Amino acid sequence: MSSVSGAQHTPAYAPADLTNCEDEPIHVPGAIQPHGLLLAADPDTLVVAVVSANVEQLVGVPLGTAAGRHLSDFVGVDIADDVRRRVRERAFSEPLIVFLPEDLPGEYAGREIDISLHRSGTRLVIELETVGRPRSVMLTYQSARAAMARLSAETSVLGLAQQLAREVADLTEFDRVMVYRFDEQWNGEVIAEQRREDLNPFLGLHYPATDIPAQARRLYTVNWTRLIADVAYAPVPLHPLVDRASGTPLDLSHSTLRSVSPIHLEYLHNMGVGASMSISLVQNGELWGLIACHHYSGAHRPSQDARAAAEFLGQVASQQIAERDRTDAGLRALVTSEVLSRTLARVASAHGPLLDALVDDPEILSLVDASGLALAADGRLQTRGDVPSPEALAVIVESLLAVADGGVAHSDHLTELDPRLASYDDLPAGALVVSTAPDRWLLWLRPELEQTVDWGGDPSNKRLASAEGADVRISPRKSFEKWREVVSGRSRPWAPEDIGAAESLRTRITGIQLTRSHEQIQVAESLQRSVLAERAPRIDGLEVAVRYTSAASYQLGGDWWDCVQLDDDRVAFVIGDVAGHGVEAVAAMTQVRAALRAYLLAGEDIGPTLDKLDHFVVALVDDQIASALVVVVDRKNRRIEAASAGHPAPMLLGAAPGDELRPTARPVLGLGAGEATTVSLEVPAGTTFVMFTDGLVERRGADLFDNLRLLREAAGDGPAAGGDALEAWVDDLLGVIPDRGGDDTTVVAVRLG
Repeated sequence: MSSVSGAQHTPAYAPADLTNCEDEPIHVPGAIQPHGLLLAADPDTLVVAVVSANVEQLVGVPLGTAAGRHLSDFVGVDIADDVRRRVRERAFSEPLIVFLPEDLPGEYAGREIDISLHRSGTRLVIELETVGRPRSVMLTYQSARAAMARLSAETSVLGLAQQLAREVADLTEFDRVMVYRFDEQWNGEVIAEQRREDLNPFLGLHYPATDIPAQARRLYTVNWTRLIADVAYAPVPLHPLVDRASGTPLDLSHSTLRSVSPIHLEYLHNMGVGASMSISLVQNGELWGLIACHHYSGAHRPSQDARAAAEFLGQVASQQIAERDRTDAGLRALVTSEVLSRTLARVASAHGPLLDALVDDPEILSLVDASGLALAADGRLQTRGDVPSPEALAVIVESLLAVADGGVAHSDHLTELDPRLASYDDLPAGALVVSTAPDRWLLWLRPELEQTVDWGGDPSNKRLASAEGADVRISPRKSFEKWREVVSGRSRPWAPEDIGAAESLRTRITGIQLTRSHEQIQVAESLQRSVLAERAPRIDGLEVAVRYTSAASYQLGGDWWDCVQLDDDRVAFVIGDVAGHGVEAVAAMTQVRAALRAYLLAGEDIGPTLDKLDHFVVALVDDQIASALVVVVDRKNRRIEAASAGHPAPMLLGAAPGDELRPTARPVLGLGAGEATTVSLEVPAGTTFVMFTDGLVERRGADLFDNLRLLREAAGDGPAAGGDALEAWVDDLLGVIPDRGGDDTTVVAVRLG
């Protein structure tokens, strides 16, 4: 595309060119759709500077003299005064429905008109269109509550999406309403559909990211609703094309009348669509998906209030989908945890070799939804399911372990990870490996996504092919072919619950091996490395330092720490201590740690989470007690909340004077009694909190409170910012109270950027 400034601008209503769709200036098309009138005026004087070319037809003002005239010449003095008031009060979102004066010479004379206002640069954009159908469907309080209740009643993302499609179809009367979800590469999938019975189903269709290019996705996050009232429309150009005041075309990002890409119009035409509308589904400022509406029986223009009502439901559903995503992830984690528990119970009770029982377990593949498995240990390779040659397996594992974090690595595009793999036949597309040593590993494999996709709308559908014709360039079937090219060689991505299950399996299998081994100390050291990461996680907006030191007389104790990403902004930090040392304490610790992680991922508040964990310890961990402290950091709002079960409170440094993070501790876990409370606090940048186990401050014969005071004085105002200052500061804290040796010690320090 040419430059979008000055005389070089090429309007987006030029002929469709598939080579330039990524560069199309769709926010400055230089034209609108013909079902309305656009005026761009100075917001202070209401003198009009830019008009659409249908101005004379609709309101009787000649195009050649329109620029430079006052808004009242187009809509009358009273309506112009109403617009001025709304500009003064910044009331742009209020609906404005008026009757234009009957003495206007254009087609709008005396007609009921929807007027919408928005700012575009230095201009006030005024858009007029006649009231469409269905009329007067703006959600009332009662109908809004009913619609929201129906959406809220759905407990899964797919159920919510299907109900949303029904609600929008009822509001807008489109023939087909789909909910469309993007993946991490911006490929799309239709996950819900409400359609006229005689229409082909599109449920399950997949589309490549190029169908909705980046600049279109940006506009969808700026302007949540876009209507094409008639796919066969002739664009109405703006006059002048370049605003004389700014020297640039008018930015129509927020316009409801904006003319759309001819490439997209061709796409709709090939599907037999007469009108379309889309509503954005946005989470945390990023496009999650779309509500896509199609009409097949000619043009269709829902009224402004019907569109506004549908957009409102889209906004409500966006928040509810985010909640369902977290709930679905938590439920998947719990289901995976149940499969893991059954697998481990069978393996632990097997009389033969432990690793043989693991490979032969009936649920070892379904644990992470894999098609094949390979296990290497003690110079022996065992396989299960669809597995490539041993040579290919060696290259896969070598490539994955080269980028492994804590002995765990995964990829959904193996040939991209290592070009050597492209030379092997029957290669899987994805792999997940867990390892305790270079020659001891467990590998799961997944096939190419194209082989496993559930295609709900047959891409070879004869009716679609007939409607599209033989020479079409873009269409659902062509898009599916392109999507197959995009995902070629890729597997379904590995989800957090898959990775967590693999890590837990490794830890628990090692634990079972511990109970069978006479060399307890040597195996315990291996388990320690797999349970407690040696390095702190890297998290945007936070500096984290972690230290674990074992007790002098034991190689491994009951201390643990964890870091759980709850959503885009919130991170949970956990520290705890299971009473005792050795294999039994470690086995109990891994169960408690895994259960707490599952509860946090399920989305529950941290106080009730600790109460539920207490009952878990009572039921599943014989004669054990444990303490735990959970601190959740909301990076976006700089808010932290904490809850404790019999654990020392964290130190809070750098916050406002008098602020403390001291939750009232419920009893330790394992008693089956008590109720946790949660404290919450908003803190400034630079605030540091320190979580620690009692091994840091408890000394035989010394006063605990004196040691806590020494620790607080040594901590001062917290670490300096940047570099390795936090790491060095934590190392200094470990040496404040001498003669440590009776217990293992864990310290987790977090500094908010």
